[in-house]
Amino acid sequence: MDLRGQWVATEADDDVRRYGIGLETDDSTWEPIKVPGHWRDHAKFAASDGPIMYRRRFRADAPPAGMRRWVTLDGIFYQADVWLDGAYLGDPEGYFFPHSFDVTALSTIDEEHVLAIEVTCAPHAGVSNRRNITGVFQHWNGLDRHWNPGGIWRTVHVYDTGAVRIDRLRVICRDADHSRAHLRLSSRLDSDEQRKVLVRTLVDGEVYDEQDHVIASGRNEIDWAIDVPDPQLWWPRSLGEQSLTEVVVEVVVDGDVSDRRVRRTGLRQISWDRWICSVNGERLFLKGANLLPTRAGLAEADEAAVRRDVELAVDLGLDVLRIHGHIANREVYRAADELGVLLMQDFPLQWGHARSVRGQAVEQARAAVDSLGHHPSIIQWTAHNDPSATTGVARSDWKRRVRHVVAHQLPSWNKTVLDRWVKRSFEKADPSRETVAHSGIFPHFPQLDGTDTHLWFGWQRGEATDLATFASRVPRLVRFVSEFGAHSVPTTAPFIDEQLRAHDWPDLDWERLEREFGYQREHFEAMFPPADYASFDEWRDTTQYYQSHVLKVQIETLRRLKYRPTGGFCFYALADPAPVISASVVDHARRPKDAYAVVQRACAPVLIVMEQPPAWVNPADRLKLDVHVINDGRADLDFAVVDVTASWAGGQQQWRFGGPVEADQVVKSGVVDLTVPDTLGELAIELVMTSGDTTSHNRYVTAVTLPPG
Repeated sequence: MDLRGQWVATEADDDVRRYGIGLETDDSTWEPIKVPGHWRDHAKFAASDGPIMYRRRFRADAPPAGMRRWVTLDGIFYQADVWLDGAYLGDPEGYFFPHSFDVTALSTIDEEHVLAIEVTCAPHAGVSNRRNITGVFQHWNGLDRHWNPGGIWRTVHVYDTGAVRIDRLRVICRDADHSRAHLRLSSRLDSDEQRKVLVRTLVDGEVYDEQDHVIASGRNEIDWAIDVPDPQLWWPRSLGEQSLTEVVVEVVVDGDVSDRRVRRTGLRQISWDRWICSVNGERLFLKGANLLPTRAGLAEADEAAVRRDVELAVDLGLDVLRIHGHIANREVYRAADELGVLLMQDFPLQWGHARSVRGQAVEQARAAVDSLGHHPSIIQWTAHNDPSATTGVARSDWKRRVRHVVAHQLPSWNKTVLDRWVKRSFEKADPSRETVAHSGIFPHFPQLDGTDTHLWFGWQRGEATDLATFASRVPRLVRFVSEFGAHSVPTTAPFIDEQLRAHDWPDLDWERLEREFGYQREHFEAMFPPADYASFDEWRDTTQYYQSHVLKVQIETLRRLKYRPTGGFCFYALADPAPVISASVVDHARRPKDAYAVVQRACAPVLIVMEQPPAWVNPADRLKLDVHVINDGRADLDFAVVDVTASWAGGQQQWRFGGPVEADQVVKSGVVDLTVPDTLGELAIELVMTSGDTTSHNRYVTAVTLPPG
């Protein structure tokens, strides 16, 4: 029985907890509310931080003899207390995995029932001492910081099983090649009494394993493994086909199937070597983006909208999405499996957390593997995003910049204790994937190894071209850059239209934009002071042009460093979960910004690139700019011809280079050696690469100016 639909709800207090949970309660004055949903979707609770008591009456016959009945909450934000007919069932915690309760005895008393669920999602006060494992859904700079996602965001089920239920099932493909795939399985069986059971495993409908077990009353953990000969391997989209395999586990009691679970997986092997990823032994450079929640309210995102975000990654030519600071809707993982998009999965620990979360964090890390470990698209776990709890450093605030660096170096409870515990929990549950303790942390004692980096050159510090200089000085810190980019103003949004109707440019309500819509005021006012622009349109267009420039420069820089030492990147970010001013390339309504097409060109499988020229040059300056051909394809370019044309008002100069480019390699084709002409104005350099039917085009612009004085 699916209990989605209309429930009733009210603000919870002691009287509601005492008198609002039983069948006899008169709930006729409670507010109708939709499940699945978030309580803030309802006008009555639009400003509430809860807790909210939900109730749903339903009718069900008693379960047949020998059967057991269960209530499963498929998804709650974030904690709950649950009652059936006034009897207390438990206090689940965790938003991204189901919680189940045995209600067999209660179901035999009467046919009329009422399920009462008090849901709590306490707000976070800031970036540290956070107590909920909700990641970016609470107090995050990409959403209204006062947003509360509380509610029953997935449906509630009432259903029957036999005497033994499969409480959880984990399926992990540890390794695979063309001759054999090795699957490791783990299950928790819940039995009403001591029993002898048969556990049967089927792969694509064929029985691969049957084992007898004697299990005790209550929960029993069992582990086993199977080998699949001559498997059809699963490949990422740039390397091959996405063959998917169905694994079914049945528990048989007295000859009858008591319960069964189905997992769709892919048979493949993942390995990492200094941030360079290989799938089935094939190395690939990971071009990617940070994937934010499709909607601020997970319940509001339908499957088509969620899948469309993964399809955007394919359209951009990306290989990987970093699931930034949250565990996403299930359709993200299904779509990624089907489309061959790799996923780097963040656990929803974001910024600084209180010591009290350790136990829940360890348990929920295991639950994450149980829920998601069978998806072949997931190639890495990250235990904690930015535990140093820094939300951006003003370009001019050197004291905060120093504190930011120190926070990376000194030990802290989050980095040193919490993240190690969570990392260990992932590694114990899933030996097939690499687990990173924390994202965005520089090398620090005692290992001095570091992790992936968040390098916001051109936004939080310096210029876009500073990334190349930084990479040459500290190559270890560009092995994998998982955040970079620049913010820009979306083309249109309801909050922008409202501001322009209510205020004259440039006297908008900047404080509200900063508080509710992600406007990073310090950075924008330092780089694009609104008062310097004649209109909103001019200001907006300038921010989008600059974002495009930053992403083009830095993607090309990182691709040029392919495998020496860079294993890939994830720019920030793909798309917005709500109307905000952000670093995404697609806004909340899925309208592309100018940067979308720029990223699409910069992520082409074959790309001709040149060192970025200075923003301005003087007559008679000498430019020596390296030209590279990047080939991410699996086929050699037998002979690539590169034509370069530098042009200015009244003149031009040309170069031609050529040579073979092997598959999955970067080759230096030549050097553009140019003496800057005396003609002031635009100096453009056009590059065209041709190899058979494969072509690539690029363009760079600088300005010839007179030196000061």
